[in-house]
Amino acid sequence: MADKNNLLLFFDRPAEPCFMQKGEEKAVFELPDNYFPEKYKVLSDTISNRFGNDAGRTIPVQNIALPNLSLPLQLPYNAQFSFFVPKHRDMAGKLIDIFMGMRDIQDLMSVASYCQLRVNPYMFNYCLSVAILHRPDTRGVGIPTFAELFPDKFVDPKVFRKAREASSVAPSGARMPVIIPVNYTAGPNEPEQRVAYFREDIGVNLHHWHWHLVYPNKASDNNVVNKDRRGELFYYMHQQIIARYTTERFCNGLGRVRRYNNLREPIEEAYFPKLDSQVASRAWSPRFSGTTVRDLVRPLEQIRLDVSQMETWIDRIIQAIEKRSALLPNGRQVPLDEERGIDILGNIIESSTISPNQEYYGDIHNMGHIFIAYAHDPDNRHLEAFGVMGDSATAMRDPVFYRWHSYIDDLFVSYKNQLPPYGIDKLNFPGIRVNGIHIEGSAGRNIFGTRWELSTVELTHGLDFTPRGSVTARFTHLQHEPFKYIIEYNNTTKKTAMGTVRIFLAPTQDEKGQPLEFNEQRRFLIELDKFTAQLKPGNNVINRQSSSSSVTIPYERTFRDQSSRVADPTSPEAAPFNFCGCGWPHHMLIPKGNLKGFPMVLFVMISNWAEDRIEQDLVGTCNDAASYCGIRDRKYPDRRAMGFPFDRPITANSLEEFLQPNMCIARCMVRHNDVTIPRGQNA
Repeated sequence: MADKNNLLLFFDRPAEPCFMQKGEEKAVFELPDNYFPEKYKVLSDTISNRFGNDAGRTIPVQNIALPNLSLPLQLPYNAQFSFFVPKHRDMAGKLIDIFMGMRDIQDLMSVASYCQLRVNPYMFNYCLSVAILHRPDTRGVGIPTFAELFPDKFVDPKVFRKAREASSVAPSGARMPVIIPVNYTAGPNEPEQRVAYFREDIGVNLHHWHWHLVYPNKASDNNVVNKDRRGELFYYMHQQIIARYTTERFCNGLGRVRRYNNLREPIEEAYFPKLDSQVASRAWSPRFSGTTVRDLVRPLEQIRLDVSQMETWIDRIIQAIEKRSALLPNGRQVPLDEERGIDILGNIIESSTISPNQEYYGDIHNMGHIFIAYAHDPDNRHLEAFGVMGDSATAMRDPVFYRWHSYIDDLFVSYKNQLPPYGIDKLNFPGIRVNGIHIEGSAGRNIFGTRWELSTVELTHGLDFTPRGSVTARFTHLQHEPFKYIIEYNNTTKKTAMGTVRIFLAPTQDEKGQPLEFNEQRRFLIELDKFTAQLKPGNNVINRQSSSSSVTIPYERTFRDQSSRVADPTSPEAAPFNFCGCGWPHHMLIPKGNLKGFPMVLFVMISNWAEDRIEQDLVGTCNDAASYCGIRDRKYPDRRAMGFPFDRPITANSLEEFLQPNMCIARCMVRHNDVTIPRGQNA
């Protein structure tokens, strides 16, 4: 266990060399002389003895035969890193292979200590995180949250000056939290700023980063990339983000997300991120209104790609969708059928190493990010790095992220629209009738209450080369009041049955108060929960707390502090620090609503678990946020299509007309209380 936990020390103050004191116990890695880079070799004796009795403990590092690191070392130490960039993806894939290939934890620690002194910190952190998540001998070792390690990707840079002042002036126990300002990226004259609380939420961006960490693009070990229904999950997770974001826009008087489907068209939305990279020592570049993407010629990143090539890839994908058949490299066709079509299409569009024909269908999702991220300097004449769209930890801050992914979602929908509607045999659950659903909470019956909450995040582990001790920052985020679902059902079969309870929430009107047509509304349905329930004969009630959502992870898991983790990472108490770090932040489960109450409709369906179930052992796994993230080393825990029963065309004209006996709806509203309450206090 000690060897496993030693790996976590590489994440403490990630830009500081690993021979510096690490962690609360001031541990020091004892390196072989030949592990020191040239700039430190003349000081190796001094460095080895500099801490003396102040070192909490020493960790001996074995001198092993080192692998060929020439490819990962091609990325400059002080550069930005992005797995959206093909060259960076190759570098990261090689380093992941090296970390995955180490025979035991001692060898992994040895090569990691050598790499930590030389490899770009962003790439090192990403690759070591992927390896820890996927190696069998590091199972249960939880990686720290990215916001702790590289807070420069999430907060106003003014915070760091104040944080360093606090750490230098006051002793550890007496430091006041640094306040992260609200809405600091634009003023009230910018309409898009009304939804900045969603785009720039730390938890939302951590979710996107962690999802792509769990589902990396490239590695030689097929199990790292080729996970169950990966392509479909890529589609569904991003589709749900667009549904949530569109609903937030309606709540704030903004229109639908306009898809970015013409790469020749200027991007109207400007974005000034107000972020500084602490590693690359560069401010993140802004994008001005009216910027147009152009052909890319970026020699350093080895990118030379024309916009016309992207258009060719898109045309080929559209052709595959229309034919419901994809071309393989050997000239054969693979059908995009009802069972596997969406998964294959997802792998084509996201374009990882399991894409069935990457050379022909290209890399439209990732390169779309890159074209936009380099729009301010496409030919590198100003030596500018990519903008926030080039990094999974920052991309969701930019309004154009949602425009690009709305277009990506349209491609998936065009495929789904070719599938036949679900028949009554797929929708109904004979013998089970849902008689009613409502919610209860402090806001009242069928009223979701939201407000602002003031919470704290730890910055200590990301403040390199500063005095030790805790430094915290306070930030404001959306929060909803706790509530519970009360579902009334009648089982007329006279024997106990098992059902899957599926709960969705959808807006009923647009930003102008106009009713939404059902076939449009179904694209904005937000999955709130999905769980199995034992259905006893007769009339009964199911009570379900909002905190049990299968979509979300709790605040403590999103912003977990590794110093408080238990000693045994395989114990049940350690679950919040494990694979379970992937999930939508619970504080963003419910849309903001508005002061008078934004009208919504709550939908529940109980489907037949016998037709839904996946036979597998879930002992020792964490599946409470499986809807967006799946389950580690297991199959997706639902046989139905993701988004069922709304993922296919529906012939009904309204949600009421669509209902079967095993379904029910309730009219409700989301009412926002514009107050800010410190975390832990009652509203």
